[in-house]
Amino acid sequence: MSIEIVGPEIEPKLDWLMLTEAIEAGHRLPRAEVGDTFLRRKGDTLLTRSAWIDGMGLAVKAATIFPENPKAGIPSIDGSVTLYNDADGRPEALVDFKLVTKWKTAGDSLLSARLLARKDTGRILIVGAGAVATSMVEAYGAIFPAARFAIWARNPDAARAFADETGAEPEADLEAAVGKADVIATATMATSPVILGRWLRPGTHLDLIGAYRADMREVDDEAMRRARIFVDSRATTIQHIGEIMKPIASGAISEADVRGDFYDIAGGGFARQSDDDITIAKNGGGAHLDLMTARYILGVARRG
Repeated sequence: MSIEIVGPEIEPKLDWLMLTEAIEAGHRLPRAEVGDTFLRRKGDTLLTRSAWIDGMGLAVKAATIFPENPKAGIPSIDGSVTLYNDADGRPEALVDFKLVTKWKTAGDSLLSARLLARKDTGRILIVGAGAVATSMVEAYGAIFPAARFAIWARNPDAARAFADETGAEPEADLEAAVGKADVIATATMATSPVILGRWLRPGTHLDLIGAYRADMREVDDEAMRRARIFVDSRATTIQHIGEIMKPIASGAISEADVRGDFYDIAGGGFARQSDDDITIAKNGGGAHLDLMTARYILGVARRG
């Protein structure tokens, strides 16, 4: 079996809505088995994320994080994604690392918004002005084509550059911006809340993307208390990411307040109940989502 190589040239053929459908279909298969490993040398890290889904196959995503690389003009994050055949375990494809990461991260939150955000969403606030935030403008535009975008970032220059690139409206006052938004996407590196629950109005949907460690969070306990809470995967969020761990530890919520994950979509458990619900979806990622996304990308490449 020859190993197929899928590079970034396939991106113009990808479709955000079709990706969300592929992720949803992947969660109708047997539950994924996932595993992560970390190796560290001083400030450098090798993160390996693996997933196995019966009926879909296996994936290993290896990411290297070398924070000093930019000083030499080299990206700080790089890696590879390898897909293996479900029947015999042989390597099947190498899929571009950055492509998988971009589409998995944005597609994860896009699926949550497709299911939880109000259908009449007209204003979307992006908090943070990095690469993930840019991807979210592209992704949300696929399901809310008439929506207007706003941007807030700690660095006003970054917000203005983001606005110039995407057409989003820069916001100077975060509290006021939150109060006007129907959907809010947070894509920051915050370790303490940037969004306060008392700012949220009924009907708002939040996609929380940035936090990925136990010491990180983007919204406060009050936001979690007021919201119906969903996660992409209970297995990779509840005991792993501060966004869920910290309000459980404080007593603001309990684990039972997490209403559903993507495996509950088929049974109707991942859904808004009323137009007044405040909904929160925590994007934790996970290798099973890399596997589903890489499979979708490979399928598009094979169809030509």
